[in-house]
Amino acid sequence: MKHIYSILIVLFFISCTNDFEEINTNSNAPVNVQPSLLLRQVIYDYGEQMSYEGFTAGNLLGQYSTALDFNLFDRHNLKSPQLGGNPWPIFYQNLRDNEIILNLSQENTAFTVYEGPARIMKAYMAAGLTDLFGDVPYSEAFKGDIATVTPVYDTQESIYMDAGGILDNLDQGIAAMENYSGTISLKGDILFNGDLAGWIRFANSLKIKYLMRISTKVDVTAQLQAIVSEGNFINENSENAIFNFTDGEPNNFRLARLRIGDFNNYVLSETMDEILTGLNDPRIGRLYRSFGNSTDAGFNGLLNGIDASAGVSLADYSLLGTIFRENTGLLDANFMTSMETHFLLAEAAQKGFITADTEMLYNTGVTQAFAYWQVELPVDYLNTEGALANGNPLENIITQKWIANTINGYEGWVEYRRTGFPQLKTISASLNDNLIPVRMPYPAEEEALNSINYAAAASKTDGNSINVNVWWDE
Repeated sequence: MKHIYSILIVLFFISCTNDFEEINTNSNAPVNVQPSLLLRQVIYDYGEQMSYEGFTAGNLLGQYSTALDFNLFDRHNLKSPQLGGNPWPIFYQNLRDNEIILNLSQENTAFTVYEGPARIMKAYMAAGLTDLFGDVPYSEAFKGDIATVTPVYDTQESIYMDAGGILDNLDQGIAAMENYSGTISLKGDILFNGDLAGWIRFANSLKIKYLMRISTKVDVTAQLQAIVSEGNFINENSENAIFNFTDGEPNNFRLARLRIGDFNNYVLSETMDEILTGLNDPRIGRLYRSFGNSTDAGFNGLLNGIDASAGVSLADYSLLGTIFRENTGLLDANFMTSMETHFLLAEAAQKGFITADTEMLYNTGVTQAFAYWQVELPVDYLNTEGALANGNPLENIITQKWIANTINGYEGWVEYRRTGFPQLKTISASLNDNLIPVRMPYPAEEEALNSINYAAAASKTDGNSINVNVWWDE
């Protein structure tokens, strides 16, 4: 009887394995990934996640807002992210998916139209990554299925300057779109609705941005002047690289989906309060609310990095504006804008990198920034408190860019590190010896999963210190 049972078992498995491949194949699953679906996914996922990341963690580092609780990050213990502060996986997941798009564009002529946007998105995300962390896995990254899952860390200089790096990908992306002669249109594009001219303007604005970022290390004057002379960059708010959030789920701003207690954890910072109040700037009413105990609809900010155990009354400080919770349909995921482009060009003109009218560029940036945030520009603003000549012109340019860039990732903090403006404050209860951090730390999982290469990178940053400058800031 036992022998008969064994034979039946063997026959059963033989009969099953004959059809195993057919049974375990999903006939409804696509054999190949469509780049249009991946492009939409990369743009949306990166924009949605980094808007939240930037507004929670980035805005604490840039001192736009202050966290009342769960605030180790606000006190500059950056190795303990809370409610945000871990952008590493966002970068690498989307860079990996974007690499698939880039590979498909080069392997299949039907997908050639995707090469330019894929190269520009790669440059954009790689710059965001290295500007936060410094040296990072790049040349060997995004290839875990065919190469290695433990990539080496490339230097920031090579990521910016080498073939296949940030500036090279922007140039190659522009060339790919200018030379594209196919009839297949770009699908899945939620930034420019398939308009390649929009992507070229986006790429040129990014070139302005990244050339300014490395301008203390490299002579960028000729390249900047060439872009300015050609004039093909984002020049109007209608040309911005953005996509809109909605008022309701699932595509509203993620901060609106937090519990009310988590949302109320963020209040106006003392730094932002003093700057906007000093400028008599009406944008404070768009970005923040009057504090509960105010008797005159006033605003009040709190110094960053408080000791949460000290206790504060929420009613004494201004919460974030309704645009970030109740009315997020008025809000964008912001990749690159005309206002930022004009502020960068104003800085370049002020420093003598380009021949242009600094004041005109500055005034255009301010005007577009008010329009972007849907606030009426006071008639005398650019002749009084907001005038370029009212104090240090360079500080005014960077400060106005800082104000305008609320929600744009970690930009305010990155540009403070590069320029020293605006003048951020020593925080209340620092866990970093009263120093403002100048880089993000590599996450703990890197030490566990890529230990040898992590150790080499950590040794160059004084043990993964947040106080070691990145290459362009050395």
